[in-house]
Amino acid sequence: MRALRILLIVVVILGGLFVIADRVAVNFAEGEAADRLKTTENLSATPDVSIKGFPFLTQVVGGSLDDIEVGIKNYDAAAGNGAQKIRIDDLQADMQGVEFSGDYSSATATSATGTATIAYDELLKTAKSEPTQVAPGVTANVVGLSDGGNGKIKVTVEATVLGTKLPEPVSVLSSVTVIDGDTVRVKADGLPKFGGVQIAESRVRSITDFQQKIDGLPGGIQLDKVQAAPGGVEITVKGSNVRLAG
Repeated sequence: MRALRILLIVVVILGGLFVIADRVAVNFAEGEAADRLKTTENLSATPDVSIKGFPFLTQVVGGSLDDIEVGIKNYDAAAGNGAQKIRIDDLQADMQGVEFSGDYSSATATSATGTATIAYDELLKTAKSEPTQVAPGVTANVVGLSDGGNGKIKVTVEATVLGTKLPEPVSVLSSVTVIDGDTVRVKADGLPKFGGVQIAESRVRSITDFQQKIDGLPGGIQLDKVQAAPGGVEITVKGSNVRLAG
């Protein structure tokens, strides 16, 4: 019985040491992965990286990690023209089946899903915020975007008719969708009226409708779905063979 107790104590101690070593190793790996991702994506701040699953060391031996969660704040994505940027406030991605090279210089996830948020003031940069003529004597421009409820965006438009600004801006509820995996499109469900003036639909939509291309998300992930929310436009992202490093 004494020998059995000693054996059990040794097993418990070794098990505890293994757990400690495993957690130390995973914390070190998370830090290294975060630094590598910051360099690869040219980020201004170090992202949050969390490696899930236990034990970590046996996953390393197998050359593949089951699950890695990545969080990036204030990510500047390309806006489609190469020079302009659009800020993504909070990009969260869950990477599944991450395989890495023997020297850890590269890592690729089999699949990835996640979410991102774009503030309304960022999306507003895409809309026509300068007065534009939509009919003889009538100019209009978008002055605000906000949550319209039920997944819709409320687009607020200011108009001037024959030199007189309308006393109140007009607004219209708009649907927001993803097209081609890289573009957010805002399209009015109906058309606002500017002081009773008859204006061709195409001219009105040249103000109310717009789209924003978003290029170069980390690892090549793409936009999937989008909807309006109180804090901004919430986007679901997804990808396959997503490159984390290298």
